[in-house]
Formats: sequence, structure tokens, C-alpha cells
Amino acid sequence: MVSPILQVKSLTKAYETTYGELLVVDNINFSVMPGEFVCIVGPSGSGKTTLLQMLGGLLTPTEGAVLLAGQPLVAPPQEISMVFQKPNLMPWRTVLDNVTLPLQIQGVPRQEANEKGQRILQLVGLSEFAQAHPRELSGGMEQRVAVARALVQQPRILLLDEPFGALDALTRERLNREILHLWRTQKLTAIMVTHNIHEAVLLADRVLVLSPRPAVIAADFQIDLPRPRPQGIEYRESFGALAYQIRQAIRE
Repeated sequence: MVSPILQVKSLTKAYETTYGELLVVDNINFSVMPGEFVCIVGPSGSGKTTLLQMLGGLLTPTEGAVLLAGQPLVAPPQEISMVFQKPNLMPWRTVLDNVTLPLQIQGVPRQEANEKGQRILQLVGLSEFAQAHPRELSGGMEQRVAVARALVQQPRILLLDEPFGALDALTRERLNREILHLWRTQKLTAIMVTHNIHEAVLLADRVLVLSPRPAVIAADFQIDLPRPRPQGIEYRESFGALAYQIRQAIRE
């Protein structure tokens, strides 16, 4: 029997503020299976990013634990990579040097790092821009570089914090298809925060709905749609019905 790759147990996060304790995430429990694609939705300010950062070991929970393959997560592991809302590329570094930065930090020899970086750039369709600088790229291309940087360590789990939220609708749609392709071909487990319900239904096997702060899991939807997603599935009645149910579960 396959075991969960990630387990979230009684996860709670509170911050001390001038006005007292602010409870952001309250006793959340769920598991993610290997190869699963999970999307997290909820009202603005409900704690989605806080939850995702705890899943990546970037934030320490106040209570509870995150288990990676059964072991408590106490720091960001190499098995988990994260793509943030903004690409956060270093403007003075080339595309290739931005992608290979995690390997350089780990002390991987430069030639080996560059070879891995070139392979990942080919995977995301940016080989010809390896020596370009971020200022020469479009917003969509910058986010593909950020995805490549996350993939260069060959993670088992990819965390995505609404990476395409600032892009136009057509670019976002194309990049969603690319993420699905990378998730499938690289055999990744993916967890993505998004405000876009249709995006969540298109990408996910499951959609977790968070309540308003303090966040609890208000609903857990299984997305029973064919894989790979056929072109035009967004316009099917079954797709629309799922999106409507998820929207109804989100309480402002």
C-alpha cells in the first residue's frame, strides 16, 4: 500500500502582534499522496501562503507538524522546491545562472550545474535564452525561469504560490498547460495556492477549500476529470459544475 508523501498533522500557526495573538492557521490535517496535484483555495487573507510556507519548511508551526515521507520537517529540504508569486530573479545574472543558483549554493561543480541547468531550460522551452538577462524577458518567461530554478534540484514535491496571478489570461492558460506537462513527465507531487477556481479545477486531483482566518479546511473536493485534461474541458458542464460547487464552499 502506498503511503502519503506529505502529512499535515494538527498544523497551527499564530503570530504575536501589538494587539495580541493572531491565529492564522488552526489545527489543519490532511495528507498528500505521491504524484497527486492538490490546489488550495480560499478567501483573501485566509492563510493560504502561510500554510504553503509551513509545508515547505520555510515557517515553523506554532503547534503540530508536517511529515515528509514520515519524518518531521524542521527545515527546507532538497526534496521540496517552491515557486513564489514573484519570480525573484537576480537581474545581474543570466537566465542560466539564475536557474543554477540552488546548485551553486550546494557546491555543485559549475560544469555539472550548467549541464543540469541547460537540460531544465530545454524542458521549459527557454534554451535559446540561457545567456539573456531577466530584463530581456516577458513576465511569462520570467516565471518559466522561476519554475526551471525550482526543478533543477529534481524535487519530489513542487509548491506553487499563485505563480501566474499577475499574468494575462492567455499567458496564464498556456503556463497552466506547461505546468501540467511538467508535473506529469517529471512525476512530481504538486501543491498550488490559487485564487482562480477554474485554474484549480483544471490542474488538480483535489481542491482544498480554506475557511476565512483562522484557516481550517472547509471542504475537500475530488476532481474526477480525465487525465491528461482534454483541450476545451473548461467549457464542459461537468467542469462548470465542479467550479460552482467550490465557489459555493468559499465563504468570504
